[in-house]
Amino acid sequence: MSTIASPTLYYVPYEAFLSDLEAIARQLDADSWKPDFLVGVGRGGLVPAAYLSHRTGITMLSVDHSSGDAAFADELLEKLAAKSREGSKILIVDDINDTGSTIAYLRETLASHGCLEQHIRVAVLVNNVRSKAHAEYAGTNMDRSVDKRWFVFPWEAVAKTDNIIVDATEVPERLA
Repeated sequence: MSTIASPTLYYVPYEAFLSDLEAIARQLDADSWKPDFLVGVGRGGLVPAAYLSHRTGITMLSVDHSSGDAAFADELLEKLAAKSREGSKILIVDDINDTGSTIAYLRETLASHGCLEQHIRVAVLVNNVRSKAHAEYAGTNMDRSVDKRWFVFPWEAVAKTDNIIVDATEVPERLA
């Protein structure tokens, strides 16, 4: 029986979070593509999306992908796809693009509901350059093949360490 080594927890300083958020805001300011809505991905993307909404003045919506209730999340994604077909541009906001599974799921589900690909982009605080999914905007890039730290964002720091470790080791390839 093999055991997974305890991950190295990296508690992201609040100032680093703000710096990454500001980097994304500056990228948005410099881009001709302008979103009509920010969509915070529950749980990790809700806080960054709220901050980015305040910073940019762009209206925020949310979708709860982490709840495990796919039907609930898919209903909201269907509504977002309809907004896209009506011409709205949507920026999905999450904390980290690690393996890319969340971003890939969201893009695939939105596409299955007729979302226009050119109307969807993704912003993340931390982007794994080896991820299977692409984020158009990132505060910081990292390479998961080299950087094995588990990023604990300021809003997650209130969790019990045991719970953080369970989350970190849930998908072993994130830290392998």
